[in-house]
Amino acid sequence: MIMKRREFIMLLGGAAAWPLPLKAQQTVKITRIGFLWDNPAVFPEGMEAFSKELRNLGYVEGETIAIEYRWTQGKPERMRELAEELVHLKVEVIVVPGSIYTGAAKAATSTVPIVFVGHADPLGSGHVASLGRPGGNITGTSLMMTETNVKLLELLKEALPGLARVAVIFDPATPSHGPGLKALEAIGPSRGLRLQPMAVRSSTEYDAAFAAIIRERADAVLVLSTPLYIASAGRLAELAITHKLPSMFGRSEDARAGGLMSFGPDRADLWRRGAIYVDKILKGAKPADLPVQQPTKFELTINLKTAKALGVTIPESFLLRADAVIE
Repeated sequence: MIMKRREFIMLLGGAAAWPLPLKAQQTVKITRIGFLWDNPAVFPEGMEAFSKELRNLGYVEGETIAIEYRWTQGKPERMRELAEELVHLKVEVIVVPGSIYTGAAKAATSTVPIVFVGHADPLGSGHVASLGRPGGNITGTSLMMTETNVKLLELLKEALPGLARVAVIFDPATPSHGPGLKALEAIGPSRGLRLQPMAVRSSTEYDAAFAAIIRERADAVLVLSTPLYIASAGRLAELAITHKLPSMFGRSEDARAGGLMSFGPDRADLWRRGAIYVDKILKGAKPADLPVQQPTKFELTINLKTAKALGVTIPESFLLRADAVIE
């Protein structure tokens, strides 16, 4: 009986020790990161680049970090509500793509750090005080879209010298489109081009917009980048082909979706670098002190299948400059 009692006491002692590792696991802090975007299918390459870099930096989703995804699903009016939801969840940092989502996050909080990945024009839109010292709670990577828009117009004219009138599709609700359009209007006359700004606020307006572009006898169409248009790149390219309009976009994916040409920075690389900002902030850095990074790699993509469908010829010298040619 003594041995049994002693074994019983030892058994109790062992049982008391069993939960200790479990308790240790339960005390591991899981950092919460907020992620606000339209939907994961819009730019999967960017999402993968961001997630892969976080893994490279030692973060494991579900073990050391939890990412709270909030998707607007084509309803931009929900951005502010979802941003506020992330703030209420007390996330450590909010990650957003582009200017329109940055604006929603900025309206929701002035204290939670915000990292934008691929903002079109953070300075022109007023989201940062300067590129070198952003100030406030916002920083990230920039597309330099205002400067790139000018290059888009110049390349379009160079590829198709006979152009005289170019329609520019823009979204008035996108903060970066104001400065971008202004830059295009300033440079157009010096390139022998008249611009036709065409405001498009919803995918339901695409058909009417192209009908108006044709009525005004535009020779080509330049589509400024914004989440709405990114989600509809294939549809916009299709409409341009249907109406026999050469089209210029800002992402290589848009040319692959049927646009005639695209020129812009390597966006996946900007998303990858966005993860580095998140890492620095989680380790104590302040967004106000982290300079906005600009792109270092740009890509010119030409879709010869679309050129053939439009009946246009791209000069051989121009084709040789392309980073990618779709045949």
